[in-house]
Amino acid sequence: MTDSGSPGISDPGGRVVKAALAAGFRVEPVPGACALVAALTAGGLPTEEFHFVGFLPHKSGQRRKKLEELRSFAGTLVLYESPYRIEKLLAELNEVFPGRSVVLARELTKKFEEFLRGTPAQLLEVAKKRPLKGEFVVLIDSLRL
Repeated sequence: MTDSGSPGISDPGGRVVKAALAAGFRVEPVPGACALVAALTAGGLPTEEFHFVGFLPHKSGQRRKKLEELRSFAGTLVLYESPYRIEKLLAELNEVFPGRSVVLARELTKKFEEFLRGTPAQLLEVAKKRPLKGEFVVLIDSLRL
């Protein structure tokens, strides 16, 4: 059981499933809200090919290394971010993916649902003008070869 939509995707639900299977229990999925799919389908970026990253590492050096590794991926990048690190992430995206379109999907399926679209620099300006609250799904436009 979990309290966050379809469990097991970049959350502790994955550990629960693994333990249940190891104990011989049957695991039965019940489709429900999934932030990854909701953001991807309504975000407006290509959906033919995408790479789900989950949460990036917390430490700056590790985050930067992971973003650099993802730079050559040809599909849409999808990751999760907390409101406490969203400005930092946008600054990093401005350095690593400066010309790419980015979508910030926040509070999906809730009263204050919002999609913010622009380049990392444009979205960083929005974040500096008003606090961005809620959990985020971040979509980064695909590399055009």
